[in-house]
Amino acid sequence: MKKIVNTIRYFFIYLVLIALSLIVIYPIAFAISGAFSRGKSLASMNVLPIPNNPTTDNFTRLFTKTNYLNWYKNSFIIASLNTVFTIIIVMITAYVFSRFKFRFKKAALMSFLILQMFPSAIGMIAIYVILNSIGLLDNLMGLVLVYTAGNIPYNTWLLKGYYDTIPRSIDEAAKVDGAGNFATFFRIIMPNTLPMIAFLSVTSFVGPWMDFILPRFILRSDKNKTLAVGLFEMINDRSNDNFTQFAAGALLISVPFVILFVINQKYLVKIMSTAGAVKE
Repeated sequence: MKKIVNTIRYFFIYLVLIALSLIVIYPIAFAISGAFSRGKSLASMNVLPIPNNPTTDNFTRLFTKTNYLNWYKNSFIIASLNTVFTIIIVMITAYVFSRFKFRFKKAALMSFLILQMFPSAIGMIAIYVILNSIGLLDNLMGLVLVYTAGNIPYNTWLLKGYYDTIPRSIDEAAKVDGAGNFATFFRIIMPNTLPMIAFLSVTSFVGPWMDFILPRFILRSDKNKTLAVGLFEMINDRSNDNFTQFAAGALLISVPFVILFVINQKYLVKIMSTAGAVKE
């Protein structure tokens, strides 16, 4: 009887897992099918995500009749610069808060925490006025500065907590050997935080890559459009005549995601499997 009960239980567990997998996979498969379909609208597609007579015409039209490559380049520049600036600033800021004592340290940390309590939409007008006053309103660098500034508070708290778990005996041993603060940070602390750096690189890149609100609000000219804005305007007329072309563009958007996650997954596994820094 117990064996029968366990069999029924596992049957329902696997049934639920399969159903959830289908719910997640179906929209992805539908988008892939749309990217290779011959029609231009939803009406031309099958319920089953299997295109009839697959073609690459949607990709050809995407590259020749739109500024998709320019949108791709703009989004890649914004996401890449945001990743680099965020990692550099957050690493140094978190290290200072973790290892040094100075006046107003707690007040600064609490201000970072308080900043995370307010939604970003509250500061839209202030962001617009500031960027307009410094001449970065319709500029990719203006958007990069906004993203980087928004990433600092939460990621500083996150990385500081990770630095706090690293024994201070490592720092002390390095200083005994004659290493300064910079040498200790770059040669000892930073190699032990590579998993967190990999995590920050993924989150810092993914955030701006398909963000819509800020690029729509800050970027005005057609040459500065990002992927999210360009693809939205492609189907904004609600006619669905460009849906398959939109699906082709959305499919190409996932390429950096796949590469980034695959690289970091292997890297994180390698880092977590290494021995600890303290040798007894």
